[in-house]
Amino acid sequence: MNKSPLPKQFALDLSNIPKASLENYLAGEDLALVSTLQTLSQAWKNHSSQPVNNPLNHRWIYWWGPEGSGRSHLLEAMTQAADNIGLESFSLKPSEPISWVRLEEKMNNLAENSKPSVITVDDVDRLDERQVGALFRILNGVQASKNIHIFMAGKAAPANLNLREDLRTRLGWGLVFQTQLLDDDEKIQALEQAAKARGLVLSPDVLPWLLNRFYRDMPNLMALIDALDAYSLETKRAVTLPLVRELLQQK
Repeated sequence: MNKSPLPKQFALDLSNIPKASLENYLAGEDLALVSTLQTLSQAWKNHSSQPVNNPLNHRWIYWWGPEGSGRSHLLEAMTQAADNIGLESFSLKPSEPISWVRLEEKMNNLAENSKPSVITVDDVDRLDERQVGALFRILNGVQASKNIHIFMAGKAAPANLNLREDLRTRLGWGLVFQTQLLDDDEKIQALEQAAKARGLVLSPDVLPWLLNRFYRDMPNLMALIDALDAYSLETKRAVTLPLVRELLQQK
C-alpha cells in the first residue's frame, strides 16, 4: 500500500508546536533513560547556583537507536531543561560546523564556571573528520571538568560506529542506553498526547487510519499532527477523516 506524503507546500505554524521536553516524551521501553535524565535535570534546579561535583557517568550519557526512536527529542529536551533554569547550553549537529568552533572557544570558561553547563551532540554517526577531532577534544574537556554535562546520540552502539577507535572508546565512558521504537498502541498514545498539548481534538478513527495509510515513523506522524493543527485552524473545521484525506491530497 502506498503511504500518503505530507503536502510539500503546506506551511506549518511553528509557533504553535510545543517544545521538546521530558514531560511530553512517551517513554515506552526507554523508562530507565528518561528517569535518569529527569533525575539529572531536577538536580540542576536544586544546585544551579552552587558548585557541582558529579561523577563522570552522571554527566556523560550516550544513547542510540533507529530513526524515529526519540533520540533527537531527548537531546532537545535536555537543552530545554537547561535553558529553563538559565544554564548555558550548546547544541552540536553535523550540519552546523560553526557551533563546534564556538563551543571549543568556550570550553575553558565552562570548566571554571560554578554552574553546570550542558552540551548535546546529535547524529554522532554522521560527524566529519574535523568534527570527530573536535568532539574528542570536547570530551577530554568534559572529563577534566566537574560541572559540564554532555549528552550524545547516534544510530548505533559506540563499538559499532564508523569512527576513530579512541572516540568510540570515549563515547562509552559514561552511561549508554538504547532507545526503542514505539509499538502501535504507544504511537497512538504519543500522538494523542501531542494533539492534546496543541488543544487539538481528533475523531477516534483518525489515528488508527493514519497508522495504516501514512508513514509509520514518529517524526512524520508528529509533523502531520502539526499540519492537521494548522489546517484545522485555517479551515475552522474539526479533525475528522475527511479533513485528513483532504489535507493529504494537496500537492
